[in-house]
Amino acid sequence: MTLLKDESEKASALELFLKIGLDERTAKNTVANNKVTSNLLEAIREAGVTDGCERTIGNFIYTVATKFPKNALAHRPILLKYIVASKIKTTVQLDAAFEHLAKTDPNEFDLDVFERACGVGVEVSAEEIEVAVNVVFEARKKEILEQRYRINAGELLKDVREKLKWADPKLIKERADIKLYELLGEKTAADNEKPKKKKEKSAKAEEKKVSAEIAQLELTEEELNPFSNFPQPEENFKVHTEIFFSDRSVLRSCNTKELLDKHLKTTGGRVLTRFPPEPNGYLHIGHAKAMFVSFGLAKERNGHCYLRYDDTNPEAEKKEYIDHIEEIVGWMGWEPYKITYTSDYFQELHDLAVELIRRGHAYVDHQTPEEIKEYREKKMNSPWRDRPIAESLRLFDEMKKGEIEEGKATLRMKQDMQSDNFNMYDLIAYRIKFTPHPHSGDKWCIYPSYDYAHCIVDSLENITHSLCTLEFETRRWSYYWLLDALSLYQPYVWEYSRLNITNTVMSKRKLNRLVTENWVDGWDDPRLMTLAGLRRRGVTSTSINAFVRGIGITRSDNSMIRLDRLEYHIREELNKTAPRTMVVLRPLKVVITNFEDGVTVDLEARKWPDAQTEEPTAFYKVPFSKVLYIEQSDFRMEDSKDYYGLAPGKTVLLRYAFPIKCTEVILGDDNKTVVEIRAEYDPSRKTKPKGVLHWVAEPVPGVDPLKVEVRLFDKLFLSENPAELENWLGDLNPHSKQVILGAYASPIIENSSVGDRFQFERLGYFVVDTDSTTEKIVFNRTVTLRDSYAKSGSK
Repeated sequence: MTLLKDESEKASALELFLKIGLDERTAKNTVANNKVTSNLLEAIREAGVTDGCERTIGNFIYTVATKFPKNALAHRPILLKYIVASKIKTTVQLDAAFEHLAKTDPNEFDLDVFERACGVGVEVSAEEIEVAVNVVFEARKKEILEQRYRINAGELLKDVREKLKWADPKLIKERADIKLYELLGEKTAADNEKPKKKKEKSAKAEEKKVSAEIAQLELTEEELNPFSNFPQPEENFKVHTEIFFSDRSVLRSCNTKELLDKHLKTTGGRVLTRFPPEPNGYLHIGHAKAMFVSFGLAKERNGHCYLRYDDTNPEAEKKEYIDHIEEIVGWMGWEPYKITYTSDYFQELHDLAVELIRRGHAYVDHQTPEEIKEYREKKMNSPWRDRPIAESLRLFDEMKKGEIEEGKATLRMKQDMQSDNFNMYDLIAYRIKFTPHPHSGDKWCIYPSYDYAHCIVDSLENITHSLCTLEFETRRWSYYWLLDALSLYQPYVWEYSRLNITNTVMSKRKLNRLVTENWVDGWDDPRLMTLAGLRRRGVTSTSINAFVRGIGITRSDNSMIRLDRLEYHIREELNKTAPRTMVVLRPLKVVITNFEDGVTVDLEARKWPDAQTEEPTAFYKVPFSKVLYIEQSDFRMEDSKDYYGLAPGKTVLLRYAFPIKCTEVILGDDNKTVVEIRAEYDPSRKTKPKGVLHWVAEPVPGVDPLKVEVRLFDKLFLSENPAELENWLGDLNPHSKQVILGAYASPIIENSSVGDRFQFERLGYFVVDTDSTTEKIVFNRTVTLRDSYAKSGSK
């Protein structure tokens, strides 16, 4: 990379940029950007115009320096020569050149094809332009005369360019302006007036409403196929990235034809991706997005996806986590092509490390972690950086044999300590750890780092698309530097925005603290955004995948997604799959005084509101008797117009049953607490009250209804983004979990099993928890019925 280290070099570059015709502002902005400066200086040298050139040519050279396709850099000098010779002299030709070179394999470049694609030698005369303009204007003459100068001139010019592809756009515009003036003459006052916008609030409101409804029904193109932008494996010959070194050299990393051909022969051109979690904790919803991207792309392209455990740190990994990850991947609906471990490749990784040393790209270092940190901050080389290759080979072998103490030596990659990218500051490749490995046992006492192993194993497994979140973007340089240094096949790397959801934390470190310090009840606590926690809460894998698909897999890095949006997708599915029933959380006794003693009547209640009436499976029996229970919150001593519950002297409808009217209220010893309601029912159902209440009755006179435990969950944190708070634990919601021990339920749920889901009418969606026993059924609330996301019109 051309680093301008002093003012004289900056002044020289500025002078050269002005000599090729750049305006002063553009020239100064360019000098301030090392990357653009490097490209432009190189392009000027390739063009042979270090003594200056015409402004038009200089501007084209600047465009080439900033927009030229990276995969075709070998042919950039050819394009520049055509520009200097004025064989490519219009923006249309230049754009055509970029398009042609971007999609052409550099090894199959054909000069004749290139010239035809760019219109080289095609001359369009002024007369031809005039004829084409006249034809277009005559065809649209009526429209032009009606709209006058408000006509969309861009569409007129486009029509002309379609007839004369290689004509100079400037000449087309000049001729079109003349023709427009000939037809319309001078602009009038009316031509200069801005059109007034009519205020139609009601119409706009209706349009907005309709648009919101359509948005709920129609999927965007990205939602229909979020993988459409990824290249095919055979297209992986383009430059992946440019690595600018402090010595002014530039590495343009890409696969050679030989490497790509070998890869395609091995894979048969099939897409291969990987999902590479580190087995040091339970997976969370962010991993659901990673699975969707990697497994989803492979499925979309009829390829395969590896489940690869990134197990390079023996101190953090546990078999518990390994087993959990494999099980939860299956629950999410994905089937790995193969299950592999980075440790499967420890021997190959070691052998390649030896080769890296032999090539002069790695050395054994004895700096402490503190010294390494200090030297990196100061951009200083390690004292052992330039030790002889043979010495590093001997010391690395001693590290492998366990002859050097832990912490006394590391193997570091020899990258670029003066780079602008801190991920090129001689990253550690190997460290000593006398710790048995969960998968490979005690065979090794040196372990590779993530930065060393990740890209190499991607290459060894012939991964076509290495997909990861944006925080890894700065690691691209080291990823491709290492593969290039070892002459290995290079996968296509693409980063996407990580998934952040409001009112929770996603980092494994914070999740680990919540679990180990008992702030929550384990990794599968329903309040956590771990996939185990979401499953226990009753969330389905299909609704999680629908949520991930809905938010897309873009590179936008400001994606804090509201929890409401996830809840929207959960409700969408459970509304169709969860049968309805009635449960009373905080029971208030109601005695129907005009109902016969010792009698129970079975009434029909709907499991599925949208089901046809003749479907017997759409109904269930609910007992109605003299003693029943309603929610305490559904009764008030004082009525009001906006209250639809029960009150003294007021009538409400019991869902699926009869209207009842409160005739008497029984208070407790404190003369305040309501302990019982006396009411009369209307067996004829002629009364039509507004309020409708859910209820549960004694299944048999004198026998209490089925008693269940219900757990109500709310947001775990009070703030939308607790992770950014210094005292994030202090932001925990003290009311995130409420346990109700004495709820009453309809008999239909008595035989339900763990994982069964229901909609408790008026209360929300619930699932049978794993803590349930034969003596007690425990329910977790998955989500309430309220849907603020859909109401807000968000999408």
